[in-house]
Amino acid sequence: MRMLRITAGKYTFKARLEEEKAPKTCAAMRAILPFRSKLVHVRWSGEATWVPMGDRRLGIDFENQTSHPAPGQVLVYPGGISEMEILFPYGSTLFASKVGQLAGNHFATVVEGNENLAEVGRLTLWEGALDFAIDEIA
Repeated sequence: MRMLRITAGKYTFKARLEEEKAPKTCAAMRAILPFRSKLVHVRWSGEATWVPMGDRRLGIDFENQTSHPAPGQVLVYPGGISEMEILFPYGSTLFASKVGQLAGNHFATVVEGNENLAEVGRLTLWEGALDFAIDEIA
């Protein structure tokens, strides 16, 4: 079982790659690691944070997709009617954009550090963008 380290500001999370349910998405995400960006609070999706990725594409289709991720279920929207993005939910979420409801590929699940998800959400909402990183754990 492959694992990821996700860092959001000063908080670190350990996440399990969902390779059985989303093998193509996991392979595509692993190919862009290590990943570095900024994490901001969502505008339409509820209690979640996101990493906007613009016109970048992973060359994958929908796989293990959901519009209702649980806290700690990390999604990637492969692009299409909205820009590509990573969704990092911390509470009740209905994944959406300015064009309406979206579905993202659930490719990783936080298994350690869940108690800090809500604080990451609070920080991004009230204090702004956080440094964000995804690395594979050897």
